Amino acid sequence: MNKTTCCIVGGGPAGTMAGLLLARAGVEVTVLEKHADFLRDFRGDTVHPSTVRLIDELGLGANFARLPRSELTRMCMHAGDRMVVAADFTRIPGKYRHIAMVPQWDFLDLLTSAAAEEPTFTLRMRSTATGLIEEAGGVAGVRYLDAEGVEHALRADLVIACDGRDSVTREAAGLRPRMEDVPMDMWFFRIPKSEDDIDGGAVQARFTNGNSAVAIDRGDYYQTGYIIEKGCDAELRAAHDVRWLRDRVTELFGWSTEATAAIRAWDDIKLLEVTVGMLDRWYVPGLLCIGDAAHTMSPVGGVGVNLAVQDAVAAARI
Repeated sequence: MNKTTCCIVGGGPAGTMAGLLLARAGVEVTVLEKHADFLRDFRGDTVHPSTVRLIDELGLGANFARLPRSELTRMCMHAGDRMVVAADFTRIPGKYRHIAMVPQWDFLDLLTSAAAEEPTFTLRMRSTATGLIEEAGGVAGVRYLDAEGVEHALRADLVIACDGRDSVTREAAGLRPRMEDVPMDMWFFRIPKSEDDIDGGAVQARFTNGNSAVAIDRGDYYQTGYIIEKGCDAELRAAHDVRWLRDRVTELFGWSTEATAAIRAWDDIKLLEVTVGMLDRWYVPGLLCIGDAAHTMSPVGGVGVNLAVQDAVAAARI
């Protein structure tokens, strides 16, 4: 059994930011991340102006600016034949007047690289939390499996649960989120941009009766989220050839058949089961939940990453 001051479970935006800030404050902190790297597709990567400003204030602005990105300056919503500019980010006060679309793995690499410069920071990849160490009525650490499946016990004065919507540590602590009814799930896929596409730097949301989607400009492709009725993923895949989806997004966005041919098979479509919930109490003695572990977010607005970062900043300062 070994010891740290703060054990952070989960190396997402909340965990890595909290780890960086605590390590810079001289706190001994160990982050446990179950994957071997941060490479996951269709993860939240909308970095809002307030988060970009924070990164700059932490002295990481120049490095952040070098990451691959596209910049969103407005959101356009189409309902039938009517188009409305729902958000114009160029009107935001301050230096940063856009949403930076940065691959989450690059963002997390930036934060962990900066944290690794601090002598009190440790990142353990391929370390999967399995439960908590509990004693004297509180949480005293974490049990986890390493890459070889060997179980370890890591004692800690504080455990911060940042392990997402299906948090193992939250469950082990007996905390249960209050879930909201959600009417939708989303399919995510990529559509390449054509050379003559002039509607760059925008989020396009198009809504018609029973056929709605959002397309985010990612430079050379659109990251597209197609809205489906809650729980209908398997039924729709079984009932339709993938050409059905191609036709529906063509109807919405007017994309060419060459562009929508990028949807080759149902395997190209990733399902996001949308859940929304919140803990009424985010802690028990010795453990704090933040990010999706405390409040599972809808993908609408791309706020999840930014609220996770805000949670980390608040927790680290406290």
